[in-house]
Amino acid sequence: MKDKKLLVSFTGAQSTGKTTLLNILEKHNSDINFIPEVTRKIKRELSLDINESGGWQTQQFITTQHLKNAYKHNLYAGAHTILDRCALDGYVYTLWLYRYQGLPSFCVEYARAALEELKSQYDVIFYTCPDGIKLEDDGERSSNSVFRDQIIDIFEREIRGCDNVVTLLGSVEERLQQIKTTLAKLNWDIKVAK
Repeated sequence: MKDKKLLVSFTGAQSTGKTTLLNILEKHNSDINFIPEVTRKIKRELSLDINESGGWQTQQFITTQHLKNAYKHNLYAGAHTILDRCALDGYVYTLWLYRYQGLPSFCVEYARAALEELKSQYDVIFYTCPDGIKLEDDGERSSNSVFRDQIIDIFEREIRGCDNVVTLLGSVEERLQQIKTTLAKLNWDIKVAK
């Protein structure tokens, strides 16, 4: 296990602290392969709508990018990898779009198949609990609180079926310590100082 390069991801609804944690970890761990969030990349590169306005093309590209991220790590990992989001996110948002916006069922089937293929490849998935974190508009994430609450509800049902999910609670400092403790059990001494 000591030489194994881990694949770790964050997951959770928008505005739950993922980027804050990632920025701190990236600042103090230059030896880690950090892969930023795919959704904004898809929006930027392909000019596709995201969040509750996303369509089948957006979700197919996002799911495909999650597959690519995991396989790149498996093929070329010379370092531990931390993902901003993973296939669980792709599935949750695709499921929401299917339920509430009439997204075609083949999108959900593809996202579910990708999640089933990849979920055991993620050594740890850190779920950022939304408790006590206010929804903030950054110009890209959705500021629709009903949408966010529905996404949270789906996440909290879906993470029950994943053995490798660790729920991060509390302040930023407490969450960083939970990350450090979890990864130490896998022989990874990650730096979490601010």
